[in-house]
Amino acid sequence: QVQLAESGGRWVQPGDSLRLSCAASGRGFHPSGMAWFRQAPGKEREFVARITWIDGVSNYGKSVVGRVTVSRDRDRNMLYLDIWKAQPDDTAVYYCGQRTTVTSPFGSWGQGTQVTVAS
Repeated sequence: QVQLAESGGRWVQPGDSLRLSCAASGRGFHPSGMAWFRQAPGKEREFVARITWIDGVSNYGKSVVGRVTVSRDRDRNMLYLDIWKAQPDDTAVYYCGQRTTVTSPFGSWGQGTQVTVAS
């Protein structure tokens, strides 16, 4: 069973940058794609970014396009999210997920990592 573990979340000031990481482990890790979602207090989970595992094609949510970059390291089974010039609205718990086909929903969520952007 595949397990995902997010890390890298921390408190940052507006305008700072940070990198989130997601480590995949377990048997049968052969994703079609992986994604980052986030959930702020009192809000629904929001799509942030996704990337196809083989080709590295990425897509971004409207609220973050131009300010985040998703990448992956296939050799290390790692997924990353670089947040540039963080804003208070980026404050949320960030989750990574995987999907096994291009049409299946993302799942196998980790425990999440907290990002707080505040002065």
